[in-house]
Amino acid sequence: MNFPLYIARRYLKSVSKNNAINIINRIASVGIITGSAALFIVLSVFSGLVNFSLSFSNTIDPDIKAVAATGKSFFISPKQLQELRDVKGVAAFSSVIEERVLFVFDEKSEFTYIKGVDSLCTNVSTIKKGVVNGAWLETGTNQAVIGYGLYEKLGVGLGEYNRQLEIYAPKPGKGLIENPEEAFRRTSVIPVGMYAISEELDSKYVFTDLGLATELMGYRPGQVTALELKLTAAEDEAAVTRSLKRIFGNQLVIRNRAQLNDALYKMLRTENLAIYLIFTLVIILILFAFAGAIIMMILDKKSNLKTLFYLGAEIRDLRKIFLLQGTLLCLKGGLIGIAIGSVVVVVQQYSKLVMITDTLAYPVVFSIMNIVIVMATIISLGFLASLIASGRVSKKLME
Repeated sequence: MNFPLYIARRYLKSVSKNNAINIINRIASVGIITGSAALFIVLSVFSGLVNFSLSFSNTIDPDIKAVAATGKSFFISPKQLQELRDVKGVAAFSSVIEERVLFVFDEKSEFTYIKGVDSLCTNVSTIKKGVVNGAWLETGTNQAVIGYGLYEKLGVGLGEYNRQLEIYAPKPGKGLIENPEEAFRRTSVIPVGMYAISEELDSKYVFTDLGLATELMGYRPGQVTALELKLTAAEDEAAVTRSLKRIFGNQLVIRNRAQLNDALYKMLRTENLAIYLIFTLVIILILFAFAGAIIMMILDKKSNLKTLFYLGAEIRDLRKIFLLQGTLLCLKGGLIGIAIGSVVVVVQQYSKLVMITDTLAYPVVFSIMNIVIVMATIISLGFLASLIASGRVSKKLME
């Protein structure tokens, strides 16, 4: 066995005759265990909050969305549709017309997006599960599904055939508008369902039939603003993207879920990094005490070190003893801390002990990546602290 490692393992198990040093060592060990457990729990909680935040947009957003590279719309030919059906990795796809228009109801008005969808829309996204009142719209009708935000702003009733929601879309053209009625295309829809996802999304879309949106916008058959796709597996994204580029060339810009919510993902990543750095700073402060504990151990074992030195051990080997001892102590403390943190996270995940509301448990996610991050942090910082502390072993100390 490697000589420094053998001695380091012996020192790790041994107890000092000096009770004060034993207390310092215990305090340092408890600090490492507590720090690693706290870091793991916090990262698990934030992972849960990230998933919880993204679950709102994931209800509406597809796995992949393709929009026109130039202009607002593009055409899909029957041949391209057939090629798209044959693409491996695509579970379903839906044609979409999405445009900002004016909604009017009882002299109240609101600008927001109409989203014309076909019958395959509910196969691509889980928006249908977000409907909390009424039902999803039927294809080929003038029915609509509105968000709770628009429902509150306009006071729209569901299923009221005598009081329909009016939609105005501006006609393209140039010059002055002499007759306002000729400047807009107009249609009416009957809200039959209401979805509730989040405050922002509840006022963003009004879902209608694709044919109705096509007529309202003055589009031709096969003209859409986006293609939305659901993948069979996340690993298929790169292959499906290549297939789309082969079918449509440079006609489309292809975005995945992260790119569709770029600002949200950047904010969450920044917050995650900030939380990690704050808790890492706490661990660094703990490891200052840990480095002091190693120095105390070096002084306590001074007579043993002299004996080893006179027997032929080199200074670098003596330093390596405490470097390995400190690193092993951090490894042991990190594993115990993660074990404690894992129990807390799993209990919360399945037993829901801590609640945000009466029906919503505090979200947590048990992740192997978080374990790797915590262990890498503890071991690397512990190695650095041990390296600094082991530098106290010198020829001068042996004199």
